[in-house]
Amino acid sequence: MRIKPYPKGRFSTLLAKKATDFRAFIYQCQIGSRYFNSGDAILKQGEPLDYIYVVPAGRVSMSILAANGRRFQLGEANCDDHIFGEMEYFTETPCQWSVVADEHMQVDIICIKKLTELLHAQPEMLFFFASALADDYQDSLDIYTNRLLHPIAYNIAYDLLERQQATPSLSGFDKVNQEAERFGTSGRVYRRAVKTLMEKDLIRKGELGLEIVDEQALKLFLDTYE
Repeated sequence: MRIKPYPKGRFSTLLAKKATDFRAFIYQCQIGSRYFNSGDAILKQGEPLDYIYVVPAGRVSMSILAANGRRFQLGEANCDDHIFGEMEYFTETPCQWSVVADEHMQVDIICIKKLTELLHAQPEMLFFFASALADDYQDSLDIYTNRLLHPIAYNIAYDLLERQQATPSLSGFDKVNQEAERFGTSGRVYRRAVKTLMEKDLIRKGELGLEIVDEQALKLFLDTYE
């Protein structure tokens, strides 16, 4: 979630009015800042949550490792006062995801104990957490459902179309293996799916990665799976 509330949802008007108050509320709990280099883990899967972190700016990636050694990459986020660890804070469980800095960045440290005290004193601030977590849950569930129920080629095509039509909250990676993990598969299977789409003249490799050749044809391709 971000400190700035999302511009949609049942309580969006209320949250917009109180946005400045929520930011001040969060930073009342700050106990310091820390610098992370590219590749450093801000949160590590399976470890207890000691602090909540706010990333004012910078790129981070989120991934989860299964018992069989396979990794699923959720994607890369360009942070704008993003909060990490809030889910584990409320559930009081170990970190579910690893959050890794993809560039050198400053991260603000939020004290869990102080946050708890302030939430007891100002429970109306829970609206910010509830609304953001609900929105993030729906976005994540949409990603998981597509990954689970559709072939790799469909998911690659759908992802490219989504990125062309709107600015996604999560972006892809430059490296093939990381991109493969974002689609829950291996590099070999990912390359084969990309080759299939290229042979159909639906996509091509450009200077900045994969590009759509014919948007209408790509939409027709996706429609065949409905």
